[in-house]
Amino acid sequence: MADAKVIPFDDDRSRGSAAQRPSRRRGTGSRRTTGESAQVGEVQPLPGRPRAQDDVPVTHEEEQRPAVPRDDDGGGLERRVASGLSFLRRRLTGDYEVDDFGYDEELTDQVLMSLLRPLYEKYFRVEVKGVENIPSEGGALIVANHSGTLPLDGLMMQVAVHDHHPADRHLRLLAADLVFMLPVVNELARKLGHTLACAEDADRLLGQGELVGVMPEGFKGIGKPFGERYKLQRFGRGGFVSTALRRRTPIIPCSIVGAEEIYPMIGNARTLARVLGIPYFPLTPTFPWLGPLGAVPLPTKWTIQFGDPIHTDGYPPEAAEDPMLMFNLTDQVREQIQHTLYKLLVQRRSVFF
Repeated sequence: MADAKVIPFDDDRSRGSAAQRPSRRRGTGSRRTTGESAQVGEVQPLPGRPRAQDDVPVTHEEEQRPAVPRDDDGGGLERRVASGLSFLRRRLTGDYEVDDFGYDEELTDQVLMSLLRPLYEKYFRVEVKGVENIPSEGGALIVANHSGTLPLDGLMMQVAVHDHHPADRHLRLLAADLVFMLPVVNELARKLGHTLACAEDADRLLGQGELVGVMPEGFKGIGKPFGERYKLQRFGRGGFVSTALRRRTPIIPCSIVGAEEIYPMIGNARTLARVLGIPYFPLTPTFPWLGPLGAVPLPTKWTIQFGDPIHTDGYPPEAAEDPMLMFNLTDQVREQIQHTLYKLLVQRRSVFF
């Protein structure tokens, strides 16, 4: 039997990484004013003495009503402290699990997501649509547009799936090689479940029933000038389609609006980028002119919409080697994302509100 041909995700394999509690209302009782008269048969307090508890008439229904335990804030604080101490003890003793890719689910749920959530909820105020299109179990490939100069859109998409999917699914992102060359970023990306953007890792994750996210534009998407915002770049040679066909998993297009404006890229210092060994060196209205302050993203309003899945289980196994089919499916995914981007832009009233 001939060896299966491995199709890379792109020429340079560069990819982008990244319930509220119902309010309780207390019932308000009416207070009788001084001039109101007492009802007949009501027990009145003695002059100069407030009404005692025993003086209040108790109905038969109140006698039969079970006592409701009070949620003491002190008890909740104690539980949180105990949970935190237990978490620290497991980290110090090494009593936690990490998969073959370095993904630490407990650290992601309890720490890393908590650090990303304020940026997601308060700063970018992300609105999520179509999360029900993501299957509750089994492998699936989410394909999204990429933008924003820095790959914050991948992280926000990961928080959206983590916090809003009814089955509490986790998104495993395929990231570019550069992510795993940076000392601190490398460790954090591995803990968050990111892995190298290659067909082998994607195939393995999908085979394990994981939810995998890929941004085929790569650096061409996040490094494009502001004048080309929301215009999708080339999607490579369709390696993600080949992987989905091989594993017979659905492809879910995802459109992200709002990330293009966080760092409006008006220029690119290519010479400096070559010296630093990075794909581009962005020039924005605030960076590098304002120094570190210029690296703060603008607080734009985001929308993330997951589209209707494109099913691949109806194709034969040899379809993964058909270049014409891969081209057609890649173009279908790209067109669906682009169409949704235009629709969301028309519906958007303001970049910031």
